[in-house]
Amino acid sequence: MKILTAEQIKKCDSATIDKGISSIDLMERAARTCVDWIDANFRSADQFLIFCGKGNNGGYGFAIARMLYEKSYDVEVFIDKEDLIFSPDADLNFQKVKQISGIEIKDFSDFSAPNREKTIVIDAIFGYGLSRNLSEKTADIIQKLNQTIVTKISIDIPTGLYADKMIADDAVVFQADFTLTFQFYKRSFLHPETGKFCGKITVLDIGLDEDFISGVKTDYFSTGVKLVADIYKPRADFSNKGTFGKSVLVGGSYGKIGAIMMSTLSALRTGSGLTFTIAPECGNLLLQSQVPEAMFMSSGEKYIENIDVMEKAVYGIGPGLGKEGQTVKAVMDFLKNYDQPVVMDADALNILSENGQLALIPENSVITPHPLEFERLFGKTENSFERLELAKKKAAELQIFIVLKDHHTAVITPGEKVFYNITGNSGMAKGGSGDVLTGILTSLISQKYDIEKACIFAVWLHGKAGDLAAAEFSKESMLPTDLIGKIGEVFKCLSS
Repeated sequence: MKILTAEQIKKCDSATIDKGISSIDLMERAARTCVDWIDANFRSADQFLIFCGKGNNGGYGFAIARMLYEKSYDVEVFIDKEDLIFSPDADLNFQKVKQISGIEIKDFSDFSAPNREKTIVIDAIFGYGLSRNLSEKTADIIQKLNQTIVTKISIDIPTGLYADKMIADDAVVFQADFTLTFQFYKRSFLHPETGKFCGKITVLDIGLDEDFISGVKTDYFSTGVKLVADIYKPRADFSNKGTFGKSVLVGGSYGKIGAIMMSTLSALRTGSGLTFTIAPECGNLLLQSQVPEAMFMSSGEKYIENIDVMEKAVYGIGPGLGKEGQTVKAVMDFLKNYDQPVVMDADALNILSENGQLALIPENSVITPHPLEFERLFGKTENSFERLELAKKKAAELQIFIVLKDHHTAVITPGEKVFYNITGNSGMAKGGSGDVLTGILTSLISQKYDIEKACIFAVWLHGKAGDLAAAEFSKESMLPTDLIGKIGEVFKCLSS
């Protein structure tokens, strides 16, 4: 799914209106989709307190208030009565609400903490078009609402957030439990500093112009199941192990053999035809007993001392590798003599950053840094928006793919496209999850998936398996090995 800027969304709305629907009818349609969702999910609500601004987001709020009232819900509307100059469509809906005697319209200052257990607060003050700081009065009501212990829903975007840029450190932002957004994800939903305000996000299709959406240019996308289903290549019946590539996982050191074991197992679970593990001899017994399907290749006693080059193979290097002197030399020697794409993670990245050898990364390789590893590689940034822009620049300079790990992991391509992943959960924030991703990536690339598509697919698959693991074991209790065990279920869903 494309992610558009605020300006592009505005043009999309206009293009839709130009196709024959009035702006007020489009507002009505959007409000109806919200009400249908709210009615399906909060049928037992005692009352709805709806806070409306003077722009079109407020217009959605007024329309939602009317529609909920028509469904026999108890509704109150709050506005800033000192500023009653509404946008034309918002004013039309405001006038309709004024005519309903059963809906009381109050000033923001009249709000007090509700005493009903099942009260729902709806934020419809500012939408995606916000371009300035909140007024003192609006900021005050947002702070009061944030301190109120009730379920909170934002319409389109939480008030105080911008659609596609960072907020100030001291910004006042509505803390939603749910955000009902129209047609597209906003970039601010997908960054840690801003996404934390959004709660659970639901994208509602309001029928915006498909021709405009198809033709509009953007570098930003969200990765959903439709995109992944188009990437996925079902396994052909008439095939053999050579059909599905040769994966070589390189890593492990004394005390860290588990990391390379998880990479190896996840590569196998993802469909690798032939799988090799290059690890020190101290890991031989564990790897051969726990992952007998993979072929073990010894390198050193406690630490890797050399990395043999195998023909027609894809290498995944880094999990549990360590940074012993002989290991550093082995990685450097390998990269100096290898010119095919390689997947690099963990200590492989730390070795590169500490030795200033980024130029050794072969073109079209994949690196998978978490934020701190990224900082070591490319330098410090002020926030995740800046970090991503720097990642775009470095991916283009080095002609590599950067899988920038975060709550919403982003795949950045050499062509500076960004694919935000929307699967995964905080239960995956455990040591070992990244090792699993390395194995999945290596396996898919070895199976001759296009590298860009392999990155998109791998990150989505990793997150989806993590979601299934969390559903069974809980976020707190799930393990990276549980995630590996769920990879097969994801493939079953894709192939059904």
